[in-house]
Amino acid sequence: MLRFYIVDVFAEERYAGNQLAVFTGDGVARLSDAEMQKIAKEMNFSETTFITSNEAINGGYNVRIFTPGQELPFAGHPTLGTAFILQQEIIKGSVERVVLNLKVGQIPVTLNYQGEAVEWLWMQQKTPTFGQGFSPNQLAPVLNLEVEEIDSRYPIEEVSTGVPFIIVPLKSHAALKRIKVNKDKYFQLVNNTIAKAILVFCPETNKPENDLSVRMFADYMGVPEDPATGSANGCLAGYLVEYNYFGEKPVDLRVEQGYEIGRPSLLLLKSQRSTTGIEVFVGGKSIMIAKGEFL
Repeated sequence: MLRFYIVDVFAEERYAGNQLAVFTGDGVARLSDAEMQKIAKEMNFSETTFITSNEAINGGYNVRIFTPGQELPFAGHPTLGTAFILQQEIIKGSVERVVLNLKVGQIPVTLNYQGEAVEWLWMQQKTPTFGQGFSPNQLAPVLNLEVEEIDSRYPIEEVSTGVPFIIVPLKSHAALKRIKVNKDKYFQLVNNTIAKAILVFCPETNKPENDLSVRMFADYMGVPEDPATGSANGCLAGYLVEYNYFGEKPVDLRVEQGYEIGRPSLLLLKSQRSTTGIEVFVGGKSIMIAKGEFL
């Protein structure tokens, strides 16, 4: 038997944030890779996860993540949403920490409670790595922006905490809202890069209590625009520290995403330098929407 749960992740209220389908049950371990891929395509969310072990193995639960088109080694909102389902439906108790065994390695998730209810979930991502750089002339035509609308004080660069993203700093919210990806130029770019997805950000926001506004585009992965992307925002958190975007101090931010596609989302970012590199934490809420059996 397969059971599934639908949760909204990085959502402050129902029907916001990023939707996730999580599959559990004895039948999950018997699914082939092709069957998991078909189910993910049928669900048609940006990601679908499969909990393949209902008991902890080496301190964590085995989990696989699929987009409609491929398996991923790591992704942010599936990690938080799956940890939420593990706590609610498998562990069924108040625990401070749930560890997921993903293809990228073990990812710990910390749970904070308000009374008996889970309020915030936090994941510590892998230490960010930095890769290929790009010029504003390369990215502006992809995003249908003017070169001058990209903030040239900071680099355009590939950053990865498990999945690589091209991080693009913009000067204004008006530019961020105006983006319309040129698919031909986008595919010309990403066909020659390790990163296949683009995150753009600016320091102006829809809500005054937030600190940054972002958008993320990943047509190569079957996601033209994502409403909330934990992995990309983890990369952004590392980028902000690496280049002292807010000066030489730790990052502690509220980041909004998804407003342009009607799925307003809130992500919390914490990042700082340590003796081993840059530490990155991404937090948010998960809300149960539906549950049932998959026939």
